[in-house]
Amino acid sequence: MSRFTIGERDFLLDGAPHRVLSGAIHYFRVHPDHWQDRVRKARLMGLNTVETYVPWNLHEPRPGTWKDSGPLDLGRFLRTVADEGLHAIVRPGPYICAEFTNGGLPAWLFTDPSVGVRRNEPRFLRAIRTYLERVLDIVVPLQIDAGGPVILVQVENEYGAYGDDADYLDALTAMVRGAGVTVPLTTVDQPRPHMLANGSRPGLHRTASFGSRSAERLRTLRLHQPTGPLMSSEYWDGWFDSWGMYHHTTSAEESAADLDTLLGTGASVNLYMFHGGTNFGLTNGANDKGVYQPIATTYDYDAPLDEAGRPTGKYWAYRRVLAKYTEMPEEVPADAAPAPVGEVALTPAGFFPVAAFGTMPVTVTDTVPTFAEIRDDAAFVLHRSRFRHPSVSVLTVGEVRDRVHVVVDGHLVGVLQREDRATALTLPPVAGELLLVVEDQGRVNYGPRLGEDKGIVGGVRVDGAPVTGWETVALTADDVIGLPRAGGHPNPSGSIPALSLAAGTFEAEDARDRFLDVSSLGKGVAWINGFCLGRYWSRGPQRTLFVPGPVLDPGGENTLVVLELDTAPAALAGFVADHDLGPVED
Repeated sequence: MSRFTIGERDFLLDGAPHRVLSGAIHYFRVHPDHWQDRVRKARLMGLNTVETYVPWNLHEPRPGTWKDSGPLDLGRFLRTVADEGLHAIVRPGPYICAEFTNGGLPAWLFTDPSVGVRRNEPRFLRAIRTYLERVLDIVVPLQIDAGGPVILVQVENEYGAYGDDADYLDALTAMVRGAGVTVPLTTVDQPRPHMLANGSRPGLHRTASFGSRSAERLRTLRLHQPTGPLMSSEYWDGWFDSWGMYHHTTSAEESAADLDTLLGTGASVNLYMFHGGTNFGLTNGANDKGVYQPIATTYDYDAPLDEAGRPTGKYWAYRRVLAKYTEMPEEVPADAAPAPVGEVALTPAGFFPVAAFGTMPVTVTDTVPTFAEIRDDAAFVLHRSRFRHPSVSVLTVGEVRDRVHVVVDGHLVGVLQREDRATALTLPPVAGELLLVVEDQGRVNYGPRLGEDKGIVGGVRVDGAPVTGWETVALTADDVIGLPRAGGHPNPSGSIPALSLAAGTFEAEDARDRFLDVSSLGKGVAWINGFCLGRYWSRGPQRTLFVPGPVLDPGGENTLVVLELDTAPAALAGFVADHDLGPVED
């Protein structure tokens, strides 16, 4: 068995100086049948280590319910890393940020608003202990001193940017060590004095997160940690995308030159990201620094491997730099062929709230419940009140989190959006039913709004009078795809009405990856053969959704289903030869 330790100036592998050359691959953002391909390409670029976060909210979707199979099989992923001859770094949080919904923290944890968030609070710590015991049951037997690949485990994540609760960090450290972790423990923070001071504790090795000015940032890190190896455990080689913004890119040449500077100091590195992957399902997070901005479905990150796992210009630029510091494999990744193309005609299959109220459990309340009060893991919550109002009126709500379609007697009359801070709209006369369709667009993953509730907060009024007598249905993405779909018929206008399900079939000659062109659609969610590809939105930037080949049925009939929330001008989707992640900023 080998040993991995921290020396006076270096990481030590069996007592000899060792530089960690790592790249981030989040197993939960990559189809498991693609794990080996992505890990192998990390090795072929010259990396010797792969790093991953662990998303608590996916592994424990309900208290006491643990999932670690299929796309959540962390053990299989780590063994895949080992099979390629690489080491592994595991970052179990419990908070991971990662532009992931709620920063990886389960929403059920905060149905009681008095529960602590990232602090030394008993109920929070009890839940964390259970989570860490389960995930570390997987990690501990795979540590390097047990013959496995794991060489480092991180405690919390950029904590110095959030808090300064030393007792909380000490409690987490004790839990991790108590679970049997023997490899070195690390923390990561941006190299700012107060963050480095607040984000770590004795016994935890500090590392830094940055994406430029490496020499300067490492000097700052050294001032706060006079001994031990220097490491950027999040070297930002790109950036994430938000809906309504540009597709972010960075210069491959400039980034590679700065990486060369970093490695020239003797420091270790973890590229964030080596391969970003996709926010499959409805797992994207959101930022809110005064304006709510949900993260896009793609997590391409302008990384060395793109969203589809293909080497980019940055891959080859980094490979040339890494060749100066490590022995480089002769093998290189093969070129990828263009993806298959074709069209899919979609047939509207019914107004989805009708199917929801006819199928799902209905809760009756006096006032509209929030997500935490009805179902914290819901993607959509539908509220229906049966009443009459003979004249034009004004509907007001307290606060929208995140988007509400307002429907009167079956007709869409408006949309309230969180980023607009919209809380009111004009209603036509109501003959019998007011319907509110509330969408969670992604939970905030960074900052003080972490853990906040979703839904309509503060009640509903019409002309100042409270609206009461509500029937409510809550749906996850799996619930939506499971709703019965009416036989349907093509819309004479060739469009898909708002709040409608639509479906179409297509044949796939093989199981090659594809790119679904959603540019003819409005806003919604797409599934292929029941696999949730994620959200689409005409505001961009992305115009395609990545389709992993393993979800297809080669030679058989495949089904595309979309939930169109706004309106699709054309009841048509298709497959294109390459991804389109939208315009980039000059």
